[in-house]
Amino acid sequence: MIPQITVLDAGGQYCHLIARRVRNLGVHAEVAPSETPASALAGRKGIIISGGPASVHDPDNPAIDAALLHSGIPVLGICYGHQLMAHLLGGRVQKGEQGEYGFAQLEISAGDSIFASLERRQQVWMSHFDVVIEPPEGFDVLGRTETCAIAAMASPARRLYTVQFHPEVAHTPGGNTILANFVFGVCGCRRDWDPAGQIRAIEDQIRAAAGSRNIFFFVSGGVDSTVAYTLCLRALGPDRVHGTYVDTGLMREGETEFVRRNFEALGASSFAVEDAAGEFLGALENATDPEEKRHVIGQLFVRVQERILESEHFLDGAWILGQGTIYPDTIESGGSAKADLIKTHHNRVAGIRKLIEQGRIVEPLASFYKDEVRAIGRELGIHPAMLERHPFPGPGLAIRCLCSSESAEPRRIEAGWILPVKSVGVQGDARTYRPVLALEKFPDSEEEAARLINRIAGVNRVIVAVHVWQPVSQLRCAPARLTRGRLDRLRRADAIVRRVSRESGFDAAIWQFPVVLIPFGTVEKPDSIVLRPIDSVDGMTARAVRMPGAVLESLAGELAQIPGIAAIFYDLTNKPPATIEWE
Repeated sequence: MIPQITVLDAGGQYCHLIARRVRNLGVHAEVAPSETPASALAGRKGIIISGGPASVHDPDNPAIDAALLHSGIPVLGICYGHQLMAHLLGGRVQKGEQGEYGFAQLEISAGDSIFASLERRQQVWMSHFDVVIEPPEGFDVLGRTETCAIAAMASPARRLYTVQFHPEVAHTPGGNTILANFVFGVCGCRRDWDPAGQIRAIEDQIRAAAGSRNIFFFVSGGVDSTVAYTLCLRALGPDRVHGTYVDTGLMREGETEFVRRNFEALGASSFAVEDAAGEFLGALENATDPEEKRHVIGQLFVRVQERILESEHFLDGAWILGQGTIYPDTIESGGSAKADLIKTHHNRVAGIRKLIEQGRIVEPLASFYKDEVRAIGRELGIHPAMLERHPFPGPGLAIRCLCSSESAEPRRIEAGWILPVKSVGVQGDARTYRPVLALEKFPDSEEEAARLINRIAGVNRVIVAVHVWQPVSQLRCAPARLTRGRLDRLRRADAIVRRVSRESGFDAAIWQFPVVLIPFGTVEKPDSIVLRPIDSVDGMTARAVRMPGAVLESLAGELAQIPGIAAIFYDLTNKPPATIEWE
């Protein structure tokens, strides 16, 4: 079946999310390299050019076959695609005076075509630096924001449309309407895609990948590995699928027993737990950089895997490795041809890539997002206790326990304090690693945090102090390593947060609640805790969620009783500009 819509991948973090949104409209969509020849796209009803981290002025910027813009096929350019279309057709694109990341208000000046049925003022999601300052000849400006005079434009006669913002993300509320207007109103597509009917095809792919071989899983107990494992059980039968859970010492309280109990309930006839806590903590003893941590964990996972495989004779050619990798893991690790590396995921380091190249791996969910994985799991009949768990990162608490190799003091600025603690962000589809801005009280609105990041150069995250043992000015960042004591401190905080969230009902209002330990405090109390509750659909974008005041006050008071904790902070930052995890 030929897809009706092709999304051209210009390296954007949300490229496959665009295709998924189109599929959710019931229309078959695919993703292809941006430079795909126009001749290879004949028969498509529409083309969408994705965003990306490059500038149209870069010498090696992602290109498209310009013939597409003269082919008569409708084309929608998003973010970088908006700038690229303007550039190729004679408009002008230049560096903006300041980046625009997160929420923005779009003022629509023409309400027909792709903006049909929408109110003239719309909340949209931005992540860009370059701007179009002059449209190509024959294009009309359709909308603007406070910092972007040409936020949307079109040449209806040529069926060419562009938007600077991201209609594909959940935090552009009118985005589905915009995409539907393009897909159905402009392109004339018909509904031909049923996501619920994909399980049989996935199982066929598993059988084809495995052939006569059996599948060995290193399971995490999270939603993704559980669903992938269950699909393999269905495809091959329990006698041909083995699972091992590696206890890295980086897990939450009670996690190992929870996983053991639930995987036995799935009907797995072969399941084991490997205690490797000493190995992981020893290997991470001197790692302080986020990427170094992820590489150490990833490489050690491979070594532990190989030891287990060799000791159990799983490397004799009769077995392949199964993983619960989902698409955001590969996108944020630069898995898309032109995507910027945001952070290396433990299942995309060199050792795992080698297994992929050798054809010794099967990843049934590599094309799906978290909400789709949950939908597949529900269809498979997996218990809600497993499916509705909040996502937990593969590297575990290691990437929520921040480390430092130097001493430093906070720096006072007009808006608050610049802390000497860095976190990973994603701004303009590219990775950033920047200090954090700490406020002394909650701002009046959630948009204020985004404005502060856009206004203050060199930060990618805003937090607010909700409980401090001493004033922020008296706290310091000191050298800190990943030790059992600090991990136990974080593990205790995480358990308290999960209990309070569950008892208060707050966990039902959020998608995930990372708890982060940062080396910022005093000699007696060397660490602080950052609370990071967010709402998301798929992890590609996220909105910071405010906890009810009474619940937060009670929670902060309980967390402050943990020995060694100097302060409790609350993360107010959306994704972008910050990633969900701090590392």
